[in-house]
Amino acid sequence: MTLNASAVDDMVEATGHFRIYLGAAAGVGKTFSMLSEGRRRGERGTDVVIGFVECHGRAQTEAAAEGLEILPRLVVQYRGSRFEEMDLNGVLGRAPQVALVDELAHTNVPGSGPNAKRWQDVLDLLKAGIDVITTVNIQHLESIADAVEQMTGTSVRERVPDWVVRQADQIELVDSSPEQLRRRMLHGNIYPPAKVPQALTNFFRADNLTALRELALRFLADETEEELLEHLRRHRSEGSWETTERILVGVTGAPGTDAIVRRAARMTARVKGDLHVLHVVSGDPPSAAREAGIRELHQLADDVGAHWHQIQSDDPAEALMEMARQEHITQVVVGSTQRSRWRDLLRGGSIVRKIERLARGAGIDVHIIARRQVGPEAHSRDDPEIN
Repeated sequence: MTLNASAVDDMVEATGHFRIYLGAAAGVGKTFSMLSEGRRRGERGTDVVIGFVECHGRAQTEAAAEGLEILPRLVVQYRGSRFEEMDLNGVLGRAPQVALVDELAHTNVPGSGPNAKRWQDVLDLLKAGIDVITTVNIQHLESIADAVEQMTGTSVRERVPDWVVRQADQIELVDSSPEQLRRRMLHGNIYPPAKVPQALTNFFRADNLTALRELALRFLADETEEELLEHLRRHRSEGSWETTERILVGVTGAPGTDAIVRRAARMTARVKGDLHVLHVVSGDPPSAAREAGIRELHQLADDVGAHWHQIQSDDPAEALMEMARQEHITQVVVGSTQRSRWRDLLRGGSIVRKIERLARGAGIDVHIIARRQVGPEAHSRDDPEIN
């Protein structure tokens, strides 16, 4: 099941309400907060069930779940091991008013249901008119995940498209200082004792936790301001509004382009603008590998809430600037060229430099993003230089 932002726009109007408890890292208390909210609603007469919760052996979390109806889990055998997953059909059949569903970014075990990801299960519950309360850590957002990987040195395999999180009616930050989190770790309240030393010297370093906390605060601040702006737009019929920043990023199937798209998405989020992604098809038909890479970039563009464009042109720089004029783009993002100066001269100059010249004349800012280091075998000779 694959959805993008436009595919759910019509669905959202008739769905249940969606609340997310957002945290900077494991152990801040997201699940406890979700369960406490469920208990409060239940005490007020609301029909609340636990669709899935993971207590990780934490006594306080287990105590918070007491008194709430817990729906049976689906048991799945996969590659000789036993797994438990949320029973989506069971929750839909029970049809509660509110379902508590932990760990929005979780990847479902193959064979456990119709969806690969738990966020897809949540969308199905919302579509059925069931209110959902869920949890997620900031590093699992698609536009932020690769930056967290670089910062912490830890792989972020489970990811949630930004547009899914932005569908929430409410996002509440569950905050905790780095010092408090590290103390909880030392006391065994987050991970088993055997995992504590490695966690404290890697992901749970104080500088990492401080940066993750700032990312979460910034994301929440952006969401709050967007809600305020939308309210003002609805209630103000006249008057001039400041032009929205519109950012255009040019992409090809070259290695490392996904990181450039995510960087552009973060830039766009900071200025609360619109992001457009352009792929220019030029030259010979692309290889199967490059076609697959472009499909992945298209999906990534959907995941970070960008507008995808694909056009045919033998002049990528001119095509990009023409798109910039059509969409009233204010900033262009491209990847740094990987070709030598000698090859630039033979080919009539770098595409990136041409974009810079054209953008200067049009009054458009250009950001040239440094690429991640990749091996020489990853480069194809027919990759354009636009990124």
